[in-house]
Amino acid sequence: MNRLERIKGCLLGGAVGDALGATVEFLEWPAIEAKFGSQGIVDFAPTFGISGVITDNTQMMLFTAEGLLRAYVRSSSRGICHVPSIIHHALLRWLMTQNYPPAILVSRDGWLIEQRELWSCRAPGTTCLTALKATQRLGAVAENNSKGCGALMRVAPCAFFANAFDYAAQSGRLTHGHPTGYLTAGLFADILQRMVREDSLEHAVSESLAKYGQKPGMEEARSLIERVLFFFYEGYKPTPQRIGELGGGWVAEEALAIGLWCALTASSFEDGVITAVNHGGNSDGSGLITGHILGVQYGAAAIPARWYGQLELREVIAQIAEDIERVPRDYCGYGGEFDQLIEQMYPGG
Repeated sequence: MNRLERIKGCLLGGAVGDALGATVEFLEWPAIEAKFGSQGIVDFAPTFGISGVITDNTQMMLFTAEGLLRAYVRSSSRGICHVPSIIHHALLRWLMTQNYPPAILVSRDGWLIEQRELWSCRAPGTTCLTALKATQRLGAVAENNSKGCGALMRVAPCAFFANAFDYAAQSGRLTHGHPTGYLTAGLFADILQRMVREDSLEHAVSESLAKYGQKPGMEEARSLIERVLFFFYEGYKPTPQRIGELGGGWVAEEALAIGLWCALTASSFEDGVITAVNHGGNSDGSGLITGHILGVQYGAAAIPARWYGQLELREVIAQIAEDIERVPRDYCGYGGEFDQLIEQMYPGG
């Protein structure tokens, strides 16, 4: 499978999991079962009045990708760039789409912010909103102690650039100040990056823990992921009730653990994502994480047509994926054939 297929699979797969879980995000399992049957939700259902809608998770993931691409253009053309600050600038553009004017001057150039469907409020997380609204300087870390899952949800694009762990953790820290919140984001991006290199998920998780698991502040994430690996090796399959043993997935380490367990035990993309969203916790978050992982593993072709055809902003997500693969290959920064077009799409400042 080529690199572009894995990137598309990752970004589109995460969006599909996000959209499937969005309908049941705030429902307990008995309520999901009563409404959708013993299998739980298996198809998109109307959320915010539309089937297949993405949430703030995927919106922020797209702006994170835009920030990474702008940072690449800036570093290639000007030779100097602080990547987390460029990502921060991109996240403040997302804040504008939620009808909150940032406290500092933020540009509205580039193509992504012009996509009107992105200007939809989809129950954005309070921590992200509060931290971004308080921003006085690009690159400044959040002044809170949150380990909520919001940082983790947006960092998958970091997997396709150098320094995946560092950039994901640093960009996570822009909104989430607790080490578990931002280091878990770094771990997730590193696991995905290892899978892009054609590591199995099991091997990628083990290698990532071996490299980063002893970092101060990683204790909670490491402990819960090691528990998931034990479940996997012992043959324990996730069920709505068993998933609850890991928590609701509202904080970073729980969200990653649930997503990893569902992906490790999945027989297919479809199977894993359905398992991930059917529990009484953060369904869209665990669906997104599992979708990202299985999308990298199986590629975009594994996404069921009935989901792909209804997915909101699928063309925009696919375009971002193509640009992640194309821009580092085509952009040279000094008069290349595609430089002017790329700079219009991703101004480097």
